[in-house]
Amino acid sequence: MDDFKHDFSDEEAASSVRLAELAGRIGETYSDGFGVNHLDGDNLPRRSEVIAITEKLLEVIFPGFDGRKQYRKDAVAQDVAGLLKEIYSDLFDQICRAIRYSCKNEVCRGCGGQKRTNRAVFSLLAKLPEIREVMKEDVKAAYAGDPAATSYDEIILSYPGIKAIMIQRLAHVLYHERIPLIPRMMTEYAHSQTGIDIHPGAHLGRGVFIDHGTGVVVGETAVIGDNVRIYQGVTLGAGNFPKDACGMLIKGNKRHPTIGSNVTIYSGASVLGDITIGDNSVIGGNVWLTESLPAGTKITARPPEHNMKFANERRK
Repeated sequence: MDDFKHDFSDEEAASSVRLAELAGRIGETYSDGFGVNHLDGDNLPRRSEVIAITEKLLEVIFPGFDGRKQYRKDAVAQDVAGLLKEIYSDLFDQICRAIRYSCKNEVCRGCGGQKRTNRAVFSLLAKLPEIREVMKEDVKAAYAGDPAATSYDEIILSYPGIKAIMIQRLAHVLYHERIPLIPRMMTEYAHSQTGIDIHPGAHLGRGVFIDHGTGVVVGETAVIGDNVRIYQGVTLGAGNFPKDACGMLIKGNKRHPTIGSNVTIYSGASVLGDITIGDNSVIGGNVWLTESLPAGTKITARPPEHNMKFANERRK
């Protein structure tokens, strides 16, 4: 037993030396400050708090559906008023962090950070009634478009497309207020929760329905019209990535498709580039599309060729 204790003590001491050496090697990689959010700098927004704010915003849109609180019908507005105060305080802090960080990196002066923050927060809060009304249309579109849907409540509670679209609509307001970091943090949270990746810059019309949803990707400059139905695995992406004279990607140009109203895009389709899909068109499953379509077009991919061999087939 004494020998065992002696061996264990020696091994523990050796491990401590190795860990100290490893900590030193890792510490050297921090010296350039890359990927380190330190207290003596301008603190980045906190991911956990941005997620918590996002969930509170969802609660304002559809109160009582996430189980945080049960509401009496005659007191919903009063309860939500208290929730808005929480959101204001929390969101103000996180946006301040994002703006301070951005200003430091861009070496800007006198940008009026607090006024800019306050304007952005109230821009989002002021949009909540409109977003709620649009989300009602999205829910109704899901109900009308899915024969498996049994109620509006089921859709709000469980459909990933509704959550992804709702978060994107919220993030889209902050994106247009030019708030750094936070809009993308919000939509990437939605992506992690739903498997649906919609950039906060994308413009969504009314009555959008994403069915099933897993693997859907919608790029930054995509525009989606009213009453559009999108199935799983659809990509509304960029066709190419032009570079400037220095070989750097050119950012901010229109590079994603514009989808007209009343369009259906079936699973696995890829619609790429700054092209326009006319109203009332149908894009079939697995179509690869890089050219614009006039209104009322139906396009399908050539069916695959199947080679079948049956178990009872005689050998020839």
